[in-house]
Amino acid sequence: MATTLEFAEFVQETDYADLSTDVRDALKRRLLDSVAIAIAAEVADPPQAVYRTVTDLEAGGPCTLWGRDRSASPVQAAMHNTALVRYLDYMDSFLAPGETPHPSDNVGAVVAAGEYTDAGGEDLLAGLAVAYEIQAELAWNAPVREKGFDHVTHTVVSAAAGASKVLGLDLEETRNAIAIAGTGHNALRVTRTGAITEWKGLASANAARNAVYAAMLAKNGVMGPRGLFEGQKGWQDVVTGPFEIDLTPGERVRDVMTKRYVAETYAQSAVEGIVELAEGEDLDPDDVSGIKLETFAGAKLIIGGGEGNRYEVASRAQADHSLPYMLAAALIDRDLSLAQYEPERIRRNDVQDLLRIVDVTENPELTERFENGEMPAVIDVTMDDGTTYRVEKDAFRGHPIDPIGWEGLEDKFRTLTEDRVDAERRAELLETIRSLEDRDVADLTALLA
Repeated sequence: MATTLEFAEFVQETDYADLSTDVRDALKRRLLDSVAIAIAAEVADPPQAVYRTVTDLEAGGPCTLWGRDRSASPVQAAMHNTALVRYLDYMDSFLAPGETPHPSDNVGAVVAAGEYTDAGGEDLLAGLAVAYEIQAELAWNAPVREKGFDHVTHTVVSAAAGASKVLGLDLEETRNAIAIAGTGHNALRVTRTGAITEWKGLASANAARNAVYAAMLAKNGVMGPRGLFEGQKGWQDVVTGPFEIDLTPGERVRDVMTKRYVAETYAQSAVEGIVELAEGEDLDPDDVSGIKLETFAGAKLIIGGGEGNRYEVASRAQADHSLPYMLAAALIDRDLSLAQYEPERIRRNDVQDLLRIVDVTENPELTERFENGEMPAVIDVTMDDGTTYRVEKDAFRGHPIDPIGWEGLEDKFRTLTEDRVDAERRAELLETIRSLEDRDVADLTALLA
């Protein structure tokens, strides 16, 4: 049975020197991806609302609010910067059979803690390795979705662990930080069911804020329930059931996927497939009479109608969690990027009409394949003349079995940031991240201000 002390010992024992060359490289790529998404999200309304809230509450602090000309405490910076990384739903994902969290939800918290304590790049990489590993290990061994809890219930634990590492907390302080975070902040799955709201894109920011606050409380002497995981009425009693962990020095980061499209994780293969089909067969959307997607259980549950009506799409938060919308928009536009989530695009009749004829069904064989590491999708597009075109996908570009390397990530970085950051600043950011072990966290955050 996993114990709170076991997690805390892992945090204490994992240092930069323990990370393999591949893990260091993967963490830098995760950081670049997160920064690119954050820059693109600066103008979005919900992150702007978070910014207004943060600055209403605080006059300033030692930590950079990315993309703004203001600063804040590490707690509020974690909230704000995580909102930027997460809001567009373009972040990374870890694919476990019963849970798919987004480990980049930890980045804002760990960077804020690092800036607060004047950490070096090696310290930051160690903190990110700890957070990514714990998030992935919890998703794999202790999924919470079917119990009615949101995956950010894992994030508050992993982010508290990563922040504790960068803040330099000792063993007992780290144990207390994890205990406080995990006891006080178990989020409900209702965030992602029914008529989805913008809170979907901000829930992990709230978890990141709570994680850093828990670490700061522990740093200043507050003790948490020592048996968070193993104690009576603790996590394993109430949330997950008993589980074991097998923590490595960040090796799980190599199994994290990069999103190719702006879409919920489980939609990636299907979207890629329908774009390929539309382009390859030069499909005219006006001549389409039906679209059928066979997918795996998780996709049907979350974005195919199992947790709410996915045919009533009126907002961005609903669109990026609706397989009918995403497939319809991708077929018409032959892309699924930020432009497909503009309000006027969502409301347009062409996509609203087409999404009504998208049929999403679970195929048990595809579910088994997903649980064995693929992300399969079978799509049939039937035309008015009776012709049916089919595409079958095992995975997508960006999945761990077909990863995106530096070149692809640099392309994504440039595409997301070229309208907001000049070429010189982009080059500085890229070089700083690629040579992070030789830099300080302040070198990075200065470029994000």
